[in-house]
Amino acid sequence: MPAIDLNSDLGEGIGPWKMGDDDAMMSIVTSANIACGGHAGDAGTMFESLTIAAQNNVCAGAHPGFDDKQGFGRRRIPLTPKELKQLIAAQVGTFTGVAGLVGTPVRYVKPHGALANWAAVDVTVAQSIACAIKTAFPDYAVLAISGTQLEIASKQMGLETYSEIFADRGYGDDGNLVSRSEAGAMIEDPKIACDRLLTYLDSGRMPTITGGTVALEGHSICIHGDSPHAVSMARAVRQSLLDNGFELSAFIS
Repeated sequence: MPAIDLNSDLGEGIGPWKMGDDDAMMSIVTSANIACGGHAGDAGTMFESLTIAAQNNVCAGAHPGFDDKQGFGRRRIPLTPKELKQLIAAQVGTFTGVAGLVGTPVRYVKPHGALANWAAVDVTVAQSIACAIKTAFPDYAVLAISGTQLEIASKQMGLETYSEIFADRGYGDDGNLVSRSEAGAMIEDPKIACDRLLTYLDSGRMPTITGGTVALEGHSICIHGDSPHAVSMARAVRQSLLDNGFELSAFIS
């Protein structure tokens, strides 16, 4: 029986303000990318999300992003390589400390939003992020968007590297995610998302918004946790995978 991982971006509240339903999502997914205080999250939110992950036997990963809560980390901030390394070290370091309080291990790092999209296409940015992880957290794996510069840089740096695809985001013919400002960027219909995923898992080629396909490698499927339809989408994807003979398990043991 083939195995696949479901991951989601979680822990994205701040203080008493909650975004998404971590309890519901962590009963569905097998890996959780938890915000580290940059685009979202704080010590209390990290602690709570890590606790829920541990209770549900969900693999926990750090989800660092630009320090831009107002923009939710989806606006590019032109940091230097030195500043990028510091951002990764500070956010993942904080997350690691909180995880230690919970008593659950951190297994991987997955950059968020505009930071991940920048690292997808910019060699220097990708190398800066990979270098920071290799230097400060050499035992952590990297979960990178499939076919990107971050995937390449992480492998070159000797980091354990895994690739992800997205259930609810549109792809261009170049294999990159379509900008959220463009039509087709977000997939909200669970049936469309499930059909597209099954096509990919059967062929290794992801349907694009132009009607074409692009070859991608996928160890994990991401479902965004901040969208209004996140829980229903996640449940539909999970059930579709189970119905089609897939086993759900974390991409890293």
